[in-house]
Amino acid sequence: MTQGPAPRSLSDEALSDLLGKQRFGTLASIKRSGHPHLTTMLYHWDPQARIARFSTTADRVKVRHLRHNPRAALHVQGGDVWSFAVAEGEAEVSEITTVPGDAVGRELLGMIPEAARPEDEAAFLEQLVDERRVVIRLKVDRLYGTALDIDG
Repeated sequence: MTQGPAPRSLSDEALSDLLGKQRFGTLASIKRSGHPHLTTMLYHWDPQARIARFSTTADRVKVRHLRHNPRAALHVQGGDVWSFAVAEGEAEVSEITTVPGDAVGRELLGMIPEAARPEDEAAFLEQLVDERRVVIRLKVDRLYGTALDIDG
């Protein structure tokens, strides 16, 4: 049996760049049973603070899991099936946005790329309150991932 090239580890800088280029990833939280709970999420990566932020509603099961056990991970696929990044750390869940334009609402608005910002900001902030939105902040203390340099 012929062995191909081994995967190469990516540097923290390359991993952070990969997290910044992608928008969707798989958030893993821990169920009370100890099993993982996986969910595909849109996220915003802040490389300076090393925080991945997610918008969700307060009634989601992942919120309950993270409030019970804050350990979590974000898995992000690279540009091909051979590369990925994982960001591990502890997550905190914000309070529910309750007043249009409060700090949580502004944080949620700030997660949206400038080009995709809503035209009617006030209506958007009101919608966040109606949906009972929260921010999940994954404070990353470990990055890891690999790439495999082969064709196909």
